[in-house]
Amino acid sequence: MNFKIEKNEQYALIELNETALTQENHADFENIIRQLFRAGYGNVIVKFDEIVELDGHGVSVIRKGNKICLNELGLFIIVTKNDEIIDQLDRAKIEDLTIMPTVQEAIDAVFLNELENDFQSEDEDEFGGGEYSESEEDY
Repeated sequence: MNFKIEKNEQYALIELNETALTQENHADFENIIRQLFRAGYGNVIVKFDEIVELDGHGVSVIRKGNKICLNELGLFIIVTKNDEIIDQLDRAKIEDLTIMPTVQEAIDAVFLNELENDFQSEDEDEFGGGEYSESEEDY
């Protein structure tokens, strides 16, 4: 698989230099994602500029990558303007998959997600884990 990875403190950017993500190369892509996760990356941006063919195997590995990132409160973002690929991913109904038209918008989404996670963490600390316990004195 022909690709380039740019690592940043908050995210990893994978530039796929392939025209297809299919049965022939999906395992390589999955290994790349797993290596990034093991290295501590919970936010992964995948630049799909050259991808014009995506089969069920490719969709499956996107679903797995997305789940890995979501479990870490991160984002798995596909960057593409290809309407056919976007429609195919929409039809796959991958929960909370983020699709952006540009890498810059994807990076912005990562930073906004990090801020949101920080605020939620602060709220939970401030309000005792975010749980509300009722007592008889409340009535």
